[in-house]
Amino acid sequence: MQLEEVSRIIELMNTHGLTEFELEENGVRIMIKKGSEGQVIHTVQAVAPPAVAAPSTAVASAPAAAAAALPANMVEIKAPFVGTFYRAPSPDADPYVKEGQEVNPDTVLCIVEAMKVMNEIKAEVRGVVREILVENAHPVQFGQPLFRIEKI
Repeated sequence: MQLEEVSRIIELMNTHGLTEFELEENGVRIMIKKGSEGQVIHTVQAVAPPAVAAPSTAVASAPAAAAAALPANMVEIKAPFVGTFYRAPSPDADPYVKEGQEVNPDTVLCIVEAMKVMNEIKAEVRGVVREILVENAHPVQFGQPLFRIEKI
């Protein structure tokens, strides 16, 4: 989905007095909610990863081996797309979560900015944040692990 399309959706939401919009298309889900002060919150999630050819080198399969080594009760939250990782909603705000913090499926872990759109990344599991794998304001790639959460 292009930035112009998202802008048009927000414009239509304002015109028709809508506070929520959700669309799933081609394995990507976008959800837009307006807060009580008119603040717009965007959430974009990859519903199903695109089909990828099997890795042909040992170097390419190394990340898969590392993921397989995770304990059964540990989940990695990965970047749903390429963007910039932010731990807090603004530079002067506290981070959304800290290591050792308990989270539920609706807990916002971070923001990944893509094409000037701030996308909240939620935990999607109940557990405890054990590792934060990316530094604030650093670029991330599609599928890159961002957090490790121990399920409870």
